[in-house]
Amino acid sequence: MSGPLRVVVADDQVLVRTGFRMILTADGIDVVGEATNGLEAVDAVRRTVPDVVLMDIRMPELDGLAATRRILSGAGPGPRVIILTTFDLDHYVYAALSAGASGFLLKDVTPEHLVASVRMVRSGDALLAPAITRRLVERFADRDEGAAAPHRDLAALTPRELEVLRLLARGLSNAELAATLHLSEATVKTHVARILAKLGLRDRVQAVVVAYETGLVTPGGRG
Repeated sequence: MSGPLRVVVADDQVLVRTGFRMILTADGIDVVGEATNGLEAVDAVRRTVPDVVLMDIRMPELDGLAATRRILSGAGPGPRVIILTTFDLDHYVYAALSAGASGFLLKDVTPEHLVASVRMVRSGDALLAPAITRRLVERFADRDEGAAAPHRDLAALTPRELEVLRLLARGLSNAELAATLHLSEATVKTHVARILAKLGLRDRVQAVVVAYETGLVTPGGRG
């Protein structure tokens, strides 16, 4: 993508916002808006049209989960949302992934990892490793009924695409998928892209969530 990377930082702690702004700005990333709660985050996104939103999950007025749902429910692709949390298995994180967030970061993230993560999701990649997503799904999918994603019919997928999705949900990278299925990485990428398009998903993170929520893969099972 061309042009400077535009980011909105939403967190109710001024030190977090200030620190993230300094880190991102120093690396040539434009922080085009800040928000202290979810309502302000939604408004900032509408006003500034950023590429990426760093969204604290626990904020007053409107929490980060509800704000993420509002931001990603509009027409068009919308920005990529990275959830900020202090707990790597917070059940709100799972709910946010189901709502369309592209991954999460712990608030004590290093400056280098913060910058790399923002650039990664802007390019269209999912920030969260599928294996970590799987841990979240296995822990929270059955108990967080309010966060369930809309049912998606997997009948649109070919047998090969179902196979790719099943392996993707177990945490295999493109290289590992290619080796397992005896395909080129380019072919694997094509299969993954078609899966996302057919199921109306934003990225691989959501694909892992859907694989569990539709029963294609089961927690602790072979799928």
